[in-house]
Amino acid sequence: MSKEALRAEAERLVKEALERKLVVQQGKTRIEINCGKCGAPNRVQAQPGETRVAYTCKDCGDKQKTL
Repeated sequence: MSKEALRAEAERLVKEALERKLVVQQGKTRIEINCGKCGAPNRVQAQPGETRVAYTCKDCGDKQKTL
C-alpha cells in the first residue's frame, strides 16, 4: 500500500470510531535511545506530553535524560 492509501485508511478508521462514540486514547510513547556514555541501546517509555524522560542505562548504569 502507498502512504496515501495508508493515510486514507487511518482517517476512515478514526472517523468510524468517532461515529461509534469510542474514546480514542493516546498511549505511552516508546523512545529508542543510545547511551551517551557507552553507546548501548536503551528503550524508555514516556507518558503522553512528556518530552524528557530520566532513565538509567541498562549496561553501564549511568543516569541520563532523553532529548
